[in-house]
Amino acid sequence: MRGKNGPPLSMAGAEGDDSLYPIAVLIDELRNEDVQLRLNSIKKLSTIALALGVERTRTELLPFLTDTIYDEDEVLLALAEQLGSFTVLVGGPEYVHCLLPPLESLATVEETVVRDKAVESLRKISQEHSPVDLEVHFEPLVKRLACGDWFTSRTSACGLFSVCYPLERWVTHFRTLCSDDTPMVRRAAASKLGEFAKVLELDYVKSDIIPLFTALASDEQDSVRLLAVEACVSIATLLPQEDLEALVMPTLRQAAEDKSWRVRYMVADKFSELQKAVGPEITKNDLVPAFQNLLKDCEAEVRAAAANKVKEFCENLPEDSRETIIMTHVLPCVKELVSDTNQHVKSALASVIMGLSTILGKDNTVEHLLPLFLAQLKDECPEVRLNIISNLDCVNEVIGIRQLSQSLLPAIVELAEDAKWRVRLAIIEYMPLLAGQLGVEFFDEKLNSLCMAWLVDHVYAIREAATCNLMKLVEKFGAEWAQNTIVPKVLSMSNDPNYLHRMTTLFCINALSEVCGQEITTKHMLPVVLKMASDQVANVRFNVAKCLQKIGPVLDSSALQAEVKPVLEILATDQDMDVKYFAQEAISGMSPFWALLSHCPPECSLSFTLFPSGLHSSHLGLNIFLRLQRNDAGDKGRLVAFYLLLVLIRSVLMSV
Repeated sequence: MRGKNGPPLSMAGAEGDDSLYPIAVLIDELRNEDVQLRLNSIKKLSTIALALGVERTRTELLPFLTDTIYDEDEVLLALAEQLGSFTVLVGGPEYVHCLLPPLESLATVEETVVRDKAVESLRKISQEHSPVDLEVHFEPLVKRLACGDWFTSRTSACGLFSVCYPLERWVTHFRTLCSDDTPMVRRAAASKLGEFAKVLELDYVKSDIIPLFTALASDEQDSVRLLAVEACVSIATLLPQEDLEALVMPTLRQAAEDKSWRVRYMVADKFSELQKAVGPEITKNDLVPAFQNLLKDCEAEVRAAAANKVKEFCENLPEDSRETIIMTHVLPCVKELVSDTNQHVKSALASVIMGLSTILGKDNTVEHLLPLFLAQLKDECPEVRLNIISNLDCVNEVIGIRQLSQSLLPAIVELAEDAKWRVRLAIIEYMPLLAGQLGVEFFDEKLNSLCMAWLVDHVYAIREAATCNLMKLVEKFGAEWAQNTIVPKVLSMSNDPNYLHRMTTLFCINALSEVCGQEITTKHMLPVVLKMASDQVANVRFNVAKCLQKIGPVLDSSALQAEVKPVLEILATDQDMDVKYFAQEAISGMSPFWALLSHCPPECSLSFTLFPSGLHSSHLGLNIFLRLQRNDAGDKGRLVAFYLLLVLIRSVLMSV
């Protein structure tokens, strides 16, 4: 057999030697036309290497892999990842250099993710080389990559300099790559500049890295300049405070005003990290004006990135001048962004602006921030409104629930009653989140009536969303709260003259039955549903049939037999075809369980549902199963036990 464009691999004696079988399988699968088979074989390399042993792995498997690096990218990616953890399989650190040839080949392929993974694996195994092996095997590899004719090898070399020793002699190679003719190589060098600087002595950082940083930050390609901004953070943390102004700040100021919006975006995105790196004095003198400019940038992407950093920037300001800087320099820009024309900018600001209240205190929040919150709460973009509502607890902690209710909640109520149904729908979707922020007592006092009013809205989408909203509220506040607050109001709608409202009662029962539990559903909801089975409107009656089928898993067996079954049988003979159809569907769905219940002897009465989803406790079901298994339960009891066991098994499987 021959690998792809590679030399033959000796398979002599394969038929008689079982130890050769794994490598034969590997070769066959690697040559298979199916990419997935080749990928699977690569993922089994460690198993195959273990079967072959360390010597044959070094002498046969690795050369074969090196010669077969002409495959699909996903196969090569898996191979690069596998080789990074192959040290033990080739005999330990003494032989780890055997892994370098295939990884070197992978580090030169065209696909970026494969090269990156190969470099990652090379960095990993470099830690397992002895100093002698590093010099003899690893460093020549890095030199070959750095001097390669094709740009792919030179980009990979950029990520390996920081693991070579002594580092100082690699500065020249790195400098060469920073001025390479190919932009992709300069990009790779810029992305690794900060990492390389961290492992050098400070003198080399000042004398060699800073000039490289300055050159890359002035590169003609904006994709190189923006990566130099990332390096700026690392370099600034290495330099003493007195050197920052002269060595870093001119380049950083230049980047903050760069003609390319991508570079300015990167500055905005890294602004908090830059702020921490340069310290409070430079922040006050240089970064505050730069941040103002970014907040006012002509490109929406830059404004959004800067807006997202407003809270962090303000938190990191010096305490002695924080409030003054915010009120004088930051807040005017924030007020402009609240009415920005781009929704992404407004959304980014809304996600952090509430956090300013804890920084500025109660008085400033009430006077300056609340009007901004109010404006954003009325914004046409739903994401902006959601970001404000989801962070109300920040403001609540500062100004208190009373002040909050007087200022923001009227706006929420106004939106909840908006003439446009889509606006009302948006507020309904936020209501469970808002309820969690404000607590049950405040919710009952201020917002409960709104939630109930939505149930009788003239738009079906609103009534449907309101039903789902009730279920989520019960999940937050509990079944007891539902029984006292929600359930009576819902059930009273069953007597409403409007049949649409009566149907909403059934929809609410469908949604609430599971979260309220068996007792509330059986005692309070079921009688109302059964009563509505005689409604004059056919749409209500067939929804009764659907409702009974829906809540069946929650009801106990006695209610199913004595109350639900007779009503469904009556509905199954209804004159309306739709009512008859849905009633028969419900009967068909429940008939196996009624048949099972009919075989249960009187002494083995079951006060639980035999639907899998109705088993409220596996322990309860198991106890009943064991009781039915006793000899005195009789044959019928043991038959029921057998069926119950099947139900229990199914219940467990469905819950896994």
